[in-house]
Amino acid sequence: MKIANPIYDVVFKYLMQDNDIARLILSTIIGEEIEALDFLPQETAIALEERSLTVYRLDFSARIRKPDGAARNVIIEIQKAKFAADIMSRITNDRRYLGSQYQNKANTYTVTIAGKKIERAMPIISIYFLGYRLDHTSAPAIKVAREYRDLVSGEEIQEREAFIESLTHDSYVIQIPCLHPDRKTDLEWLLGIFDQRLIISDDKHILEIEEKSYPEKYRAIVRLLHRATTEPKVKETMEAEDEILRELQDLERRIAGKDKAIEEKDKALGEKDKAIEERDKVIEEKDKAMEEKDKALEESRYIIRELRKRIPENPL
Repeated sequence: MKIANPIYDVVFKYLMQDNDIARLILSTIIGEEIEALDFLPQETAIALEERSLTVYRLDFSARIRKPDGAARNVIIEIQKAKFAADIMSRITNDRRYLGSQYQNKANTYTVTIAGKKIERAMPIISIYFLGYRLDHTSAPAIKVAREYRDLVSGEEIQEREAFIESLTHDSYVIQIPCLHPDRKTDLEWLLGIFDQRLIISDDKHILEIEEKSYPEKYRAIVRLLHRATTEPKVKETMEAEDEILRELQDLERRIAGKDKAIEEKDKALGEKDKAIEERDKVIEEKDKAMEEKDKALEESRYIIRELRKRIPENPL
């Protein structure tokens, strides 16, 4: 079955706009049951200062049901980036963004303690879909989890504190280029829809996938992505994304060319400066030799004068 490639922002959004599908995808990634999920109005595609492309972001509020039956409310933030420079350029902005999310009253919940109502910030879970490989690990899916540890005893603290939960957040990182065809777990089957080795050779907008090989609960995702291939707006936007990407790559090639030219000029100037320095050194050595020669001549003249003083004027 042919499906639209979800590495494209427009396809990814098409997928995540289906609430049931979004709940299934996010539940599988974080390994917890999401029983309610809502888009937040902060959905953004934030322009980067130094690049013409964007880091695509979707924000959700979610209610997670724990195995013991208790529920907790969280913010789930998804970011998708094609290049390392994209996501790295977001670090400073993310800190400001997370701060605004924690301060937003819409992202708080109220608890009653000792008869008093107290507002608390909902924890944030960040999920990153990367279109490039990290430097030191080829793991296709990584969880960066918080850990409470008693620094005196060294023991891990199991109970969670609302104060600490509001200060830090868990993260999940998906390396799309590191996905592999040997799928065993639910997560591996789910992420298989992003496997770029399934691209049809003449059209990178389309992946070829075997729907019947997928577990039944994930086939709805495959069918939705298949439906996306028939949407004219989706096709048009994928082509626009390709055009932007080509323009960016062309710009980066031109910048790289200019950087190389500047580097070569700097090298030439360095060699020129070195030649001038060597010339000055030769001149300095020549001047020193001339000075030593003059000194030697003066000493010779002095010796001759002294010798002449010893010679009698009328030796006979």
